[in-house]
Amino acid sequence: MTAAQADLAGARPEFPQSFAIDTPRVEDGAAIWRIARDSEVLDLNSSYSYLLWCRDFGATSLVARDEAGAPTAFVTGYIRPERPEALVIWQVAVDAVRRGRGLAGLLLDELTARVAGEQGITALETTVTPDNTASDRLFTAYAARHGARLEREVLFDGGLFPEGGHQPEVLYRIGPLSF
Repeated sequence: MTAAQADLAGARPEFPQSFAIDTPRVEDGAAIWRIARDSEVLDLNSSYSYLLWCRDFGATSLVARDEAGAPTAFVTGYIRPERPEALVIWQVAVDAVRRGRGLAGLLLDELTARVAGEQGITALETTVTPDNTASDRLFTAYAARHGARLEREVLFDGGLFPEGGHQPEVLYRIGPLSF
């Protein structure tokens, strides 16, 4: 069974019980930046932005920590001001040696359950480029696990990006969610 199939089947992730899921701290910003950089698929933000993210959006983000307490995966998000019932997932990444075990799905489930309990969200939004099959599988599996509808539409055409050659960012809307 592949990781995507396990996610769809609702199987338990395959990683040591000693992992801890935690709110990111400012001190985690550099490690989160490195995980994003090493993913080779995410748009890498400045290291400064990850420090700010940990400071300002910790309540809507999570990290997974290894046995030594170091971040090995993260999910960052925020509540969309114009749509406060929606949690927008900014980035999800898992370090290379821990990929394919369901950790990203676990973080996503844990984060949305926490934020729903604290802020009452009923929807999730994110963007995925057409070539990012891992993210497509992650969010498709998430919608299936939660019995929610998944709608896709192009949010930002590739031509809007100044660097040229950027693929379109496809908006995934998942909901309604109930916890």
